[in-house]
Amino acid sequence: MKPIVQISLDLISIPEALETAAMALRAGVDWLEAGTPLIIAEGMNGVRALRKAFPQTPIVADLKTMDGGWLEAELMAKAGASHVVVMGQAHSETVELAVKAGADFGIQVMGDNLGMPDPVEGAKILADLGCHYIIHHIGYDFRNVRRQRGESAPSPLDRLKDVVAGVNVPVQAVGGLTIQQAIETPRYGAPLVVLGAPLAIDPKSFQTAAGDVEGVLREICAKVHGCGDVRVGKEKKS
Repeated sequence: MKPIVQISLDLISIPEALETAAMALRAGVDWLEAGTPLIIAEGMNGVRALRKAFPQTPIVADLKTMDGGWLEAELMAKAGASHVVVMGQAHSETVELAVKAGADFGIQVMGDNLGMPDPVEGAKILADLGCHYIIHHIGYDFRNVRRQRGESAPSPLDRLKDVVAGVNVPVQAVGGLTIQQAIETPRYGAPLVVLGAPLAIDPKSFQTAAGDVEGVLREICAKVHGCGDVRVGKEKKS
């Protein structure tokens, strides 16, 4: 699988999300993510606006679904999302229903292992339930609060190779990675590189960061796309 660059539009207004998305696509980004702040602020309208503006681009709706798996996936599919996110901490039935809705409406489901007691086993459970992708995720609050207490916080890289080896679907790593670490994730076997705060989005104000973001994104996309194909899924067994 060729590496994919995804930008997380963790913004709270549609105009700024559209402007940032257009800039990111010019720089070479492959997928757009309607981040959770955008979905909270604008709901289906944010996804609709992205789909109208970018009809051919994959759009991930980061719903972080914990219940109502079928309904939430249906709503976002009808709004134009190509992917939705369901949480592994939800009941397995919720994951199953999100996957069923994905099949019914022609979209794919990303299973997020944030907060699962064992992230590797959690990823396996999500893959077994039919998720098309795994998000190996260390949460924002968890990392920041631990650091404020003077405690160490894990990195998604710590168990990434184990997660990749445990599932037969593509994996992405999210949560506190530096730009360089994100660029390196395809070398761990995780071909979906997610970029957002602090590179493209100011995490305190949920606004586009200052500086030559487009130029930096262009360099990152070139590096990621230059990594070559990443073996995932059944390819790993050949």
